[in-house]
Amino acid sequence: MIRILRNPLQTFTLFYLLTLYVDSFTPQQYRRSHLSKRASHRHFPQRVVEIYTDYAGRLWNETAPAVRQQITNDKISAAIRQLRQVTKTSNVLPSETLLQLDNACQSMLSAIVASTENQTVVETFRTESDAVNITVSSSDSVTPAKKPRRSIMRGVIMGAIVAAWVFSGNYIFTGLFTLMTTVGQLEYYRMIMNTGVYPARRISVVGACSMFVTALFFPDLHQICLPLFGLYAMVWFLTMRRSVATIPEIATTFTGMFYLGYVPSFWVRIRLLGGSREPTRLAPLLSPLVNFIQGKATQLPTWIPQAVHLPITTGAIFIFWSWLCLAFSDVGAYFVGKNFGKTKLSTISPAAGAASPNKSLEGVIGGCVVSGSLGVLGAWVMRWPFFFWTGAIHGVMLALLGLLGDLTASMLKRDAGLKDFGDLIPEHGGVLDRVDSFVWSAPYSWLVCAYIIPFLKSISTVKPL
Repeated sequence: MIRILRNPLQTFTLFYLLTLYVDSFTPQQYRRSHLSKRASHRHFPQRVVEIYTDYAGRLWNETAPAVRQQITNDKISAAIRQLRQVTKTSNVLPSETLLQLDNACQSMLSAIVASTENQTVVETFRTESDAVNITVSSSDSVTPAKKPRRSIMRGVIMGAIVAAWVFSGNYIFTGLFTLMTTVGQLEYYRMIMNTGVYPARRISVVGACSMFVTALFFPDLHQICLPLFGLYAMVWFLTMRRSVATIPEIATTFTGMFYLGYVPSFWVRIRLLGGSREPTRLAPLLSPLVNFIQGKATQLPTWIPQAVHLPITTGAIFIFWSWLCLAFSDVGAYFVGKNFGKTKLSTISPAAGAASPNKSLEGVIGGCVVSGSLGVLGAWVMRWPFFFWTGAIHGVMLALLGLLGDLTASMLKRDAGLKDFGDLIPEHGGVLDRVDSFVWSAPYSWLVCAYIIPFLKSISTVKPL
């Protein structure tokens, strides 16, 4: 037996025969399921690409001009029917005038129906199983339905994927961010269209994506992207539109590029900071893993840029701890608010309470405590000066900015009459439903990582513990 094991070829043959022998006693149904699982693992990247392209294509079709026309026709039809209903009970106008008005309303409805039948309109979300409710209503009458209970395991898996994304490298980090921004832009503009406003969709999507690419390759020109594409949008509104653009159309176009393009693209600029990073306190524990990954990376073809898989920058470590604070501030706010929340947020801010009635002041405090604690831990790991105070302040600021982002998204959804921005992620909604807390914290985080912490290190005379 020992002689056989010394020969690699004979060893492989022996194990192969043993595998066939064991497989002969395996139930057929189990073997089929095992093979199907192996096949599903092989096709997992392809499945991810299919899910993304299908969802992005569906969003693109649902923001097409034909759908815009259908939404306009529905709004006009609803207004005409309401006018007819009101005039039937009116005793102010003469009967002849009422009859003429009724005939005119009927003619308009017939014309709208005829124009709708002659168009090929892309079918929108109108089934009860969809996460997005396209019915337009006033903000006073909107009561979002209760969301299903989220799976903890699914949240852990998503967290692991995000961590791998943060340390994946400059190109992959920016590329995935750009793809996510494209879907988020389309979710945003579909929501805007449901309110009867039609912004410049293509210009905004291209402009937002260009801000991420510029932040990666030309960070010094990053700040010029928003004015340039804003100028481009105004030229398009004045030269390509058949009618004069309205203030809401112009405002929502600029808001999309700013809120979902320019502001979050600061995370890319943070990712580039500190190529020659200072070792953290966890470096002795993680260095074997990092060296193993870097050793494998050196075996990649030479035509693959090193930035695809390297480097692990100071900015990447900063992003990891900041996003960890943001994620757990949401978790802490949820559990504290659910178990101890008695004071509604509306007591100190009526507008914030109206945007998210379930949030409580105790939940906000709980989120700040959890985020501040993780901020202190992250500051200690990253060797920040005065780590206890700088980490605590940074964690609390992230929790408050994350709350501001969450309330901003809730305010937009409530005004549009939506429960979620989309249905891409089961139990979590669309892309914007997951990243709303990370938007407004990006410029602040860039300021901290690029200027405040280096300044404190330069003036610090006390050696960190």
